[in-house]
Amino acid sequence: MKTIAPDRLPALLRAMPKAELHLHVEGSLEPELIFRLAARNGVALPYASVEALRAAYAFGDLQSFLDIYYAGASVLRHELDFFEMAWAYLERAAADNVVHAEIFFDPQTHTARGVPIEAVIQGLDHACHRAHAELGVSAKLILCFLRHLSEDDALATLETALPYRHHFIGVGLDSSERGHPPEKFARVFARCRELGLHRVAHAGEEGPPAYIESALDVLRVERIDHGVRCVESPALVERLARARMPLTVCPLSNVKLRVFPTLAQHNLKALLDAGLCVTINSDDPAYFGGYVNENFVQTFAALPALTADDAYRLAANSFEASFASADDKARWTRQLDEAFAAAG
Repeated sequence: MKTIAPDRLPALLRAMPKAELHLHVEGSLEPELIFRLAARNGVALPYASVEALRAAYAFGDLQSFLDIYYAGASVLRHELDFFEMAWAYLERAAADNVVHAEIFFDPQTHTARGVPIEAVIQGLDHACHRAHAELGVSAKLILCFLRHLSEDDALATLETALPYRHHFIGVGLDSSERGHPPEKFARVFARCRELGLHRVAHAGEEGPPAYIESALDVLRVERIDHGVRCVESPALVERLARARMPLTVCPLSNVKLRVFPTLAQHNLKALLDAGLCVTINSDDPAYFGGYVNENFVQTFAALPALTADDAYRLAANSFEASFASADDKARWTRQLDEAFAAAG
């Protein structure tokens, strides 16, 4: 690979093609859109203005974030709302040179408020199809179960979603990690495996390395979302590296939620140096201060040991870790090679 001058690296980080594999679409709701949808749907918000809402984005931990996250999602009522939310994200993704996005959504957040699941899925799916046609962005949906709710609730949600099975490619597990180990959802993930759905799960963000092991052994996931606490178990790190098990790391989120005190103390470089299949993602960008390119640029600025070779590996890993076809992965990797050749 050609040597990239350090002062040219930020521009390359922004320009290089990449996949985003850890993005909660409800977490892309910017305050301006929240207020617009609230006005359209007659939803009263406990904030006087966009500025007041944005000022509330100071989180002490995952739960304090989730409290505001679920309040923001309350403005979503109709299929058009879900389309507009996803379309706004996909336009930002295209601007960040995201060529492929695998988008998480939380149907239980909405069905609990009486929103029909078909409104959720069809609105999001419409945005994905339009993004492919108009923006050239490949976008797929992953239905996530809320781990603070019961497994029976997750099983019921899956059955309700099955008539729309062709609109989503997999399932995930998100929300409050502490006190909700992966094995709590063994039955529903076994059912999803029978259905041929891809499987991912949040583990090792606030939860211990044992949660990562349970996600692998009990849920039989194909990716670990976050996973940064794996370094507390050298044997687990070795296992993850040997299996090329992807970790969808979200640096700005990790700092915002106090997983790391500062970006300069993030362990991303150590994960890469251990041979792990690490990717960079934005998680909940409206709440955590940056979409995927900001995660790249700010992380590389805070961790000067990261190099252009690391940037290439992170982007290449994102394609490898995706659930896209081999042909698409090869095409995006060629585009990545071209971006680096042009920057050298």
